[in-house]
Amino acid sequence: MIIGAMLVSGMISAHTIEPKLEAYGDLVKATYYHENGKIAQTGFFKDGKLEGQWVAYDANGVKKSVGEYSNGEKTGKWVFFGENNLAEVNYKSNKIESVKNWKAEALANRN
Repeated sequence: MIIGAMLVSGMISAHTIEPKLEAYGDLVKATYYHENGKIAQTGFFKDGKLEGQWVAYDANGVKKSVGEYSNGEKTGKWVFFGENNLAEVNYKSNKIESVKNWKAEALANRN
């Protein structure tokens, strides 16, 4: 049983894709991946803290969220994409200030 557990854990870790880190001036661009190889998140670090725009995707490559970090804290407008809705969350000093939600029907009628 122990050997079986070791084999399964070895197979799981074998499918883990290491993040890609690239230097961009005083920033480090990070790209994280889902097990299927699709991008999970992209964004930047500065001095070891989250910085600038971060974008998250689901395992099928569909964008799930876009937002900004400043000195490791969520700031400004973040957009979260759901299957049938969209949420806009405004952050200040890493705390939620306001939330707006839209249903798919309302979004379709805006065009």
